[in-house]
Parts: sequence; C-alpha cells; structure tokens
Amino acid sequence: MSENKDKNGFEPCGATIGKIHCITIAGQVEGHIRLPQDTKATKYEKLLPSLVWAEENPDIEGVLILLNTVGGDVEAGLAIAELISGMKKPTVSLVLGGGHSIGVPLAVSADVSFIVPSATMTIHPVRTSGTVIGVSQAFDYIKEIQHRINDFIVRHSSIDRDKLEKYLFSTEVLANDVGTVVDGKQAVDDGLIDRLGSLSEAIEALKEMMS
Repeated sequence: MSENKDKNGFEPCGATIGKIHCITIAGQVEGHIRLPQDTKATKYEKLLPSLVWAEENPDIEGVLILLNTVGGDVEAGLAIAELISGMKKPTVSLVLGGGHSIGVPLAVSADVSFIVPSATMTIHPVRTSGTVIGVSQAFDYIKEIQHRINDFIVRHSSIDRDKLEKYLFSTEVLANDVGTVVDGKQAVDDGLIDRLGSLSEAIEALKEMMS
C-alpha cells in the first residue's frame, strides 16, 4: 500500500493499492449537519476532493468504490454520485452489505456496478424531518428532489423508470414504510446493478478497463 499524502500535504480518503485507488462509502452520508460522534459517517466534504485527487493523479489509473451505507443526506449523496459519474478514469462500484436510499445513485454512478448476492438495496421516496411548512410549494420541492434522484438512477443504470417508481411507492414489502428492498440478484435482474459478483470480479473488471 502506498503512502497517500501527496507533496502538498493533502491526504485523500481511502487507500491506494498499486494503480487502483479504493474509497469506502460506509455508514451514513453526512451532509451540511454534523452527525453525532457515535454515528459511522462518510463526510462528503472530505470525499469530494479525494475523488478530484484520484482523477488528477497520474499514478492512479482506476477507482474502486466500496459501499455499505444506510443512505443519508440527499444533496451530499448526489454531489458524490455526480462527481464519480463525471470521472474520465475507470470506476467500479461494489455494494457490500447494503446500498440503501441515496446509496442507490451512489452505486450506479460508476462505469460498472457490482453487488454481492447477500447485499440489499432499499428504494424509497425522499424523506424529510423537522418542521415542514404545509404549503404546496414545499411538497412540490420534495417531488422535484425525487425527480432528480430518479433521473440520475435511470440515466446511469438499465432499470425501467416505471419499475423504479413501482418500487418507490410499494406498500407490500416494508411493514411501516413505503418502498422496496431488493437483494443482489433482483437488483441485477431489474437492471439496477450491472453484475452480480464480489471483490475479485470487481477488480478484474476495473483492470480490464484500465488496460
């Protein structure tokens, strides 16, 4: 494993092994509000410059994204996903454990996405907490956020929009909520994730694109 700190003293998130930079998106994606110290969190303000560093580093030829996330802040998650999808260097994502909520667009943002058979992904509508002003504009704004998320997922995966929206608003799977939980095989069958596989398959696919 190489030393990540560059000559300018910048230390990116993740680890560099050979010509591959590996980053982990785990726990909850933290946004503009700091999460409690005992919460496992991925801080987007640290991850974003790390992706730029990997893109511009001549020693890095590919990026591997490992996901085990419950979701989190929508804007922070979409910012990370957009940055990954805009990289010229090859990217591969691997869902381990879970790729829930905003973890779905994060998983599909890579050039090729993998998921292990035992992993699950929860697809549900945007949730909000705190005070909500009960006017139509507030609900229209939430609908617009959902539209942005859906558009990103459809653009970067092979899932049908109608299938995605059916999963979003299903009341048959989650006991006390709206949405759907899909396992690894179902995610691939529906075109949400590209391939079923584990670490060796993900690294092999990344090396093929790198070469």
